[in-house]
Order: sequence, then C-alpha cells, then structure tokens
Amino acid sequence: MPTDTRSLRFLLSRRWVVLLLVVLLWAYACLLLGRWQWHRLESRRASNQIVSTNESARPRPVDQVLRRGVEPPDTDQYAVVSATGTYETSQTVVIRYQTRNGSPGVDVVVPLMTSSGTALLVDRGWYQTANEGGTGATQVPDPPSGTVTVTGWVRQDAGGSSTQVVDASARSISSSQIATATGLPVYGGFVQLLTETPAPATPLARAGKPGLGDGPHFFYALQWWFFGILGLFGYGYLAWEERTGRAELRRAQQPAKQSKPGPPARVSASQRAHHPAVDGEHRPADEGRGRAEQERSGTAEL
Repeated sequence: MPTDTRSLRFLLSRRWVVLLLVVLLWAYACLLLGRWQWHRLESRRASNQIVSTNESARPRPVDQVLRRGVEPPDTDQYAVVSATGTYETSQTVVIRYQTRNGSPGVDVVVPLMTSSGTALLVDRGWYQTANEGGTGATQVPDPPSGTVTVTGWVRQDAGGSSTQVVDASARSISSSQIATATGLPVYGGFVQLLTETPAPATPLARAGKPGLGDGPHFFYALQWWFFGILGLFGYGYLAWEERTGRAELRRAQQPAKQSKPGPPARVSASQRAHHPAVDGEHRPADEGRGRAEQERSGTAEL
C-alpha cells in the first residue's frame, strides 16, 4: 500500500474544481427535494388530523357547513352533515370508470332537494356495471322515494375536463358542472353517503373510510438526503485516493491496451522469387535445376 502523501494543490486544477461544483449542485438539489418531500409529509399529517377529527364528530345540519355555490374549505373535509329532502331522481348523474377490486362500475350522484330550496349532491355509492364505460343514469337502482334523511361526509369538488357532464354522466364530481347541467341550485361540494332513511330497495356499495397513513414522503425525503450525502462522500473518497497515490497506483495496475493485429501484408511476385521454397512445396522443375547445379559443380572440381 502506498504511504506517501501529496499536496492538496491538485484540488485547484480545472478537473477537480468542475467535479466539486457538480457535486455541490447535486447535494443542494437533493437537499431541496428532501425538504419538499418533508413538507408534503407535514401537510399530509395536518390533513389527516383534520379528517380524523371531522369524521368522528356528530353530524351537523348541512346549512351550518355548506353554502350554495361555495366550495367547502379544507377544514371541512370529511365533516359529517345531515340533510332532509326529496331526491331529484330525474337529475341523476353517473360517474364513470369507478373500478373496485378489479370490477367496473359507476358512482351514482343524485341531488337531494332540501327545504331551503338548495339541492345537496349525494354520492349514494358504487354500482357494478358490465363494462368500464358504465351505464346510463336510467339503468341504476332508484333511491328511496318521498322524504329522505341522509348523513354523509363532506367532499370537495374535482377540477378539470373530467368534471364535464355529458348525457347525464361525467368522470368526476363537480357541483358547479352538475348545477349547470341540471339547472338546479346546489350546495358547493358534495357528500359521500353514510346513512339513508328510509333504506332503498337496492342499496349501493358505500365509500370506505379515507386512508390516514403518512404515505411514502418520509422515506422519499431520507432517500434524497442520503443521495446528497453519498455524492459528497464520493468526492471526498476520490480526493483521498488521489492524495495518497492510490488512484495513480490503480491506474498503473490496469492492463495496457494491446493494439489489434492488422491484416497480413501482401507479398509481390518478385519478393516471392527470392525466398526458397519451403518443405512440402517443391516442384519437379526445382528438382531438375538442383541436379544440374550438382553436375556443374562436379565437373568444375575435375
């Protein structure tokens, strides 16, 4: 093992300065990405705390939580509300492409007209269909008729083109889009049904409780910070190898690259004439010339 140490002046060379800048930029990017994941974790924990508090509270009248045409705030996510009214079955909207356990289906949204004159959009649950495209609003089970009392979780509207209502169907729920399509005054947001009195003839599959896990953000943050530290450690290790001579020794121990053999050189006819024939390639004429030379040699000696 090499024992000599060298000056650190090599760190001021162009190659090492560029390498240091690249490593520092990489470490800084990893720091920012880790902090971003950590902030997402904190935001998720805060949201989970709101949901946990709201979903376990007693139901409140819908007028105390929701307002007409106004999106419910984050603090009311999964608050439990109650409302009494009659279902506007003719204004049913189905939400397509709602798969559960690998089975295709739709969510069924029906406006509940309350005594205040404002309709509450109720996601009554999931109904299995024969294909992913779902089925029409007239082919899903009817809700209870007459006066109905419901309780449900408050949910915020979705956004984007998926909320557009075409032929009484959409791909996600938006109270403003459904209000435009049906012409009804509606509360902002919607509710996922928990209870329904009286019970329907054909109940739909209710939504499950929301997941309250932290998600992958904690491990993603640690992963990014580890990558940043790894980059700094790698730079330090390479500099240590260079200073102690280990890098030079390793380069010297690498096998030298051998040049590839080229194609055999061509031999001209004149060059072949000056070379004696090899064994196994004698011709009869060669043997005749050999005997003639021997006879001339013998005559000269006499």
